[in-house]
Amino acid sequence: MRSKVLIFLVLFGVILSCSSPDDKQKELTSGEDHINRTVLPIQPPPHDPVTIMDARDAVKPEPFKVDAPKGAPNVVVVLIDDIGFGATSTFGGAINTPTFDRLAENGLRFNRFHTTALCSPTRASLLSGRNHHNVNVGSVMEIATGFYGNQGIRPDNAKYFAETLKQNGYSTAAFGKWHETATWEVSVSGPYDRWPTNSGFDKFYGFIGGETNQWDPVIFDGVTKVLKKDTPDYHFTTDMTDEAIEWVKFQQAMTPDKPFMVYYATGATHAPHHAPKEWIEKYKGKFDSGWLKLREDTFERQKEMGIIPEDAQLAPMPSDIKDWEALSSDEKRLFALQIETFAGFAEHTDVEVGRLVDAIEEIGELDNTLFIYIMGDNGSSAEGGLEGTYNELVHLNGIFDEETVESMLEHADDWGGPNSFPHMSAAWAVATDAPFKWTKQMAADFGGTRNGMVMHWPKGIKAKGEIRSQWHHVNDVAPTVLEAAGLPLPKSINGIEQIPMDGVSMLYAANDKNAEDQHKVQYFEMFGNRAIYSDGWLARVVHMVPWIGKPRATFTEEKWELYNIEEDFSLVNNLAEQNPEKLKEMQNLFEKEAIANNVYPLDDRLYERFNAAIAGRPDLMGDRKTLTLGQGMEGILENTFLNVKNSSKTIEADVSLTGKDNGIILCQGGKFGGWALYMNNGKPAYTYNYFGLNSYTIEAPKAISGENAKIKLEFEYDGGGTGKGGIAKLYVDGSLAAKGRVEKTVPAVFSADETADVGRDDATQVADKVFKNSEDSEFTGYVNKVTISIPD
Repeated sequence: MRSKVLIFLVLFGVILSCSSPDDKQKELTSGEDHINRTVLPIQPPPHDPVTIMDARDAVKPEPFKVDAPKGAPNVVVVLIDDIGFGATSTFGGAINTPTFDRLAENGLRFNRFHTTALCSPTRASLLSGRNHHNVNVGSVMEIATGFYGNQGIRPDNAKYFAETLKQNGYSTAAFGKWHETATWEVSVSGPYDRWPTNSGFDKFYGFIGGETNQWDPVIFDGVTKVLKKDTPDYHFTTDMTDEAIEWVKFQQAMTPDKPFMVYYATGATHAPHHAPKEWIEKYKGKFDSGWLKLREDTFERQKEMGIIPEDAQLAPMPSDIKDWEALSSDEKRLFALQIETFAGFAEHTDVEVGRLVDAIEEIGELDNTLFIYIMGDNGSSAEGGLEGTYNELVHLNGIFDEETVESMLEHADDWGGPNSFPHMSAAWAVATDAPFKWTKQMAADFGGTRNGMVMHWPKGIKAKGEIRSQWHHVNDVAPTVLEAAGLPLPKSINGIEQIPMDGVSMLYAANDKNAEDQHKVQYFEMFGNRAIYSDGWLARVVHMVPWIGKPRATFTEEKWELYNIEEDFSLVNNLAEQNPEKLKEMQNLFEKEAIANNVYPLDDRLYERFNAAIAGRPDLMGDRKTLTLGQGMEGILENTFLNVKNSSKTIEADVSLTGKDNGIILCQGGKFGGWALYMNNGKPAYTYNYFGLNSYTIEAPKAISGENAKIKLEFEYDGGGTGKGGIAKLYVDGSLAAKGRVEKTVPAVFSADETADVGRDDATQVADKVFKNSEDSEFTGYVNKVTISIPD
């Protein structure tokens, strides 16, 4: 009998050792404490009624407390923005990334890790463990549509893994870029359900939209907008790192036995490319041989390092990319400056990550911290167009002919500094996405979706300095963290049943370099660019190129391509004609995955979708034609303000004055695009700032002498399309005081995070020739009421 029991136990042990990832998650349902962690929040057990009258005679029960599983690691997820597979020294690139190198040497490089090709979707997928359309984030928040899968409203049945950690005894914090809240939910009216501090994070310090000015950011602490710190040489990446370090040290000082989770998502290296000058100058002359040479050198280093296979080919560059040797000396000078700035920005960012690593090591927590460092939420960005731009908002509005090489070179000394808002040429994006062909937005190509990732956890992973080539996706991060923490995927959170995660844990690969891939199928889609991966094969459609912005063909007319990625690392050899049956199989699989994940309908509109009415998403202003505000109403983000672009407008202000007043009455935007009604030494004035390229100002000839005034601005739009000009008229107490012409206006978007403000200009200054900074722009009078309206 005893022998039979032993045989049974051995067999049972074998079965457990061969269990699937799902089985292992089920095993984690209860730990040594016998807490059911699959239903959150975890409730205290029922207690018997107390029958003893006197507290002095009764025995106090043990307090109920939810702790993280014993030995659970701290978790740090670092996500860098807009940087490609071949950019960094860690993956064969030319940009020094000492922190990335350091963690890789003591951890693991993953060379087949993938993102979604765009910012918000990658973040939603990373934090939820699900496919991005599955959590209703098919694109960036600013161009959400009315169709599920693309609405930008994250559902309650796919909570972020930070929520699971928090309700299981972790302290959680997010720093930097968020970009996960619907645009109509970012006003003082809320709702705040999908802000970071209601998405699983105890602490948030960063910016809420898609990009920010690194020198003059729009920052939120929790849900409260705060001014940037008044420090010399301020830079947001340094600021957010200071905040992260302070939080980690404080949290561990107060609760050293409580693990922490940090989501550290920089605005770098998304445009604008802003870096301290000394970091830019480190790369002076290092890219003078051009983009093709950079790409070829990177390719050779990648082979030497084992980052790519020996038989990998360098994908051909897109035909639109100019031959470096054929460029003029001015073009070479400009383009070299662009990549020097980008490289300095990237290294500066990595060094800031290093300060966080050092701080965690200093308090003795690095060895038991699962550190997942993802170099890019997509490939490097080609949104600067073929020549780059001094103000990337110009291109964001679909305008590509306002700047020239000569006009950009006039600002060479300012490139990367506070007076610039720059983006590099698409050619550099292709070069830093080596060995692949395409870039950010290109969900059909690994240049858009393959990003270098390093995993570092000395206490949990034995291997050091090795490469892992299992195929993985950003939706695998959440299940990896949960497995490392010893936590199951919750069945329900806050009473809402949770949908399954689409990702799988990567720890099997970390522990066995020869393990069979467990992520078998993955679709990709962005603006009609789409692909399907299945067990070593990739089928795709290159629908639209970022710097062209128009489809190559209709959805029904375009041709699919087919690649065997086990034999063709860089997607060079199209096998569609040789293997039509496999292609058809892959197309059918894409159709199945697209329908299951709410990918349809495909939408390849770009600039039109900035307009909520065209896109079909909710608009906080709705059909309103007027908005009345008063003194102190500041920080109104663009998508929660009245849309006065491409139309006439009237501003009527009732102000109290102190004499020779100065300051903003009402403004929108900043020094790189916007408008402002203000007073200058007692004289009312209006400035329209066209991307910082031109500025149009009308000003009353004399100061107002009374204690009260009614100031009105009428702008009569020319019509006949978008971005046209018009006539601006300024009235004081009903009398015409000034009149002038505005030749051009911003057609689609002023800024990602500059605001509309009453009584001051909160960040950079629209009227930057009049006001030095926000403090200087404070109105010395009082805005009793100001109404902005769009005439019928």
